[in-house]
Amino acid sequence: MDKLIRITTLAALLLLGGCAGILRQAPTIGDSAEVVQQKMGAPTAIYGAGHERIFEYATGPMGQQTYLARIGADGRLVSYEQVLTSEKFATIKIDSANKEEVLRTVGRPAETSRVALRNYDVWSYRYKEAGVWNSLMHVHFDQQGVVRQMMNGPDPMYEPKERVGW
Repeated sequence: MDKLIRITTLAALLLLGGCAGILRQAPTIGDSAEVVQQKMGAPTAIYGAGHERIFEYATGPMGQQTYLARIGADGRLVSYEQVLTSEKFATIKIDSANKEEVLRTVGRPAETSRVALRNYDVWSYRYKEAGVWNSLMHVHFDQQGVVRQMMNGPDPMYEPKERVGW
C-alpha cells in the first residue's frame, strides 16, 4: 500500500510539472524583455516589426490561444494579448497583408496546406469564434505571399465522430 501511495504521489507531481508551463505569470506592461521571458519562458518565435520585437507564445498546433508580447525600441513590454480572436483576424487586410504581417498579427499557423486549383498556400488557425465555437480560420496566400482570401468554419478536430452501429 505504501508503494502505491508513493507511485500515485510521483505521478501527480509529474502531471503538475507538465502543467507548470501552462500556469505562467502574465507579464506587466513596462516589464523588460528579460522579465517577460522569465515569466513566460522562451518564445516559440520572435518577429521583427520596425524597432519593435514581437515574442510569440503559441499553444499550437492543437491549442486555440497564441499570445504576442510586443517589445518596444526601449526593450520594454508595450502590449501583451491573446491574438487568436475574430476581432484580430478582422484586422488582416485582404489583397494587402503578406505572410510577415500575418505572423506579426496572429503568429504561426496550426496547420499549412495548399489549394492547387488557385495555387494558394493556406495557413489555418484554431480558435474559439466569439469565445464559444471551436473554429478554424484559413488564410489563403497567392504565390507572392499576399493574402487573397480568408475563410472560417468549424474545426473538424472537435466534431463528434460518427458511431458505428447506432
